[in-house]
Amino acid sequence: MIKVNLGCGWRNFGKDWYHIDGGDYEHLDSKDIFNLPFEDNSVDLIYASHVIAYFPRNVIPDLLKIWKSKLKPGGILRLGTPDFSVMNTLYESGQCSLDSFLGPLYGRMTMDTDIIYHKTVYDYNSLSKILYNVGFETVESWNWRETEHAEHDDHSQAYIPHMDKDNGTLISLNLQAIKGGL
Repeated sequence: MIKVNLGCGWRNFGKDWYHIDGGDYEHLDSKDIFNLPFEDNSVDLIYASHVIAYFPRNVIPDLLKIWKSKLKPGGILRLGTPDFSVMNTLYESGQCSLDSFLGPLYGRMTMDTDIIYHKTVYDYNSLSKILYNVGFETVESWNWRETEHAEHDDHSQAYIPHMDKDNGTLISLNLQAIKGGL
C-alpha cells in the first residue's frame, strides 16, 4: 500500500509512509508536492493536513488534479484545512474571540528562510465543490479518530479550546475524496 503524507512538516508517520514537504526534515522522501515521485494510478492514500490553505485558491484545482492522477481508482485524497464555517459560528455566537482564530486562519509558518501564510479558507460547500469539479466521485467528511494516522497529532485534530479533544469543538474541516474508476 502506498500512503503519502503531503506537507508533513516535522511529523514522521513512520516507514510505511512517504513524507513530502517543502521544509528541511531528515525523514522527507521528497520536497515537491507538485511533482509527486509516483506513477499515475499507483497511490492508495494521499493525506494533506492543513496544506491547501497555503496556496491561492486558483492554484488548488490544478494541484488537486495532479494529486488525483497519482491515486489508484478507489484511492483516497484526505484533506484537512481550517473550517471557516465552524470558526465563524463560534465567533458570531460570542463563544470565542477573533484572537482565538488568528493562528488557524493565517497559518504563519517558517519554510526554509521564508515565512509563509495561509492564502485562503474553505467551508464544506466550497471545498467539496472544488473536489467534485476536478473529477472526484465521492466527497465526505472523515473522523481523525478512525484513520490509520490517528495517533499522530496534527492540525486535523485542532480544537477550541486548544487540545480539548473530548469536550472542545473541532475547527478543522476534514474532507476526503475518492477517485472513481473501479
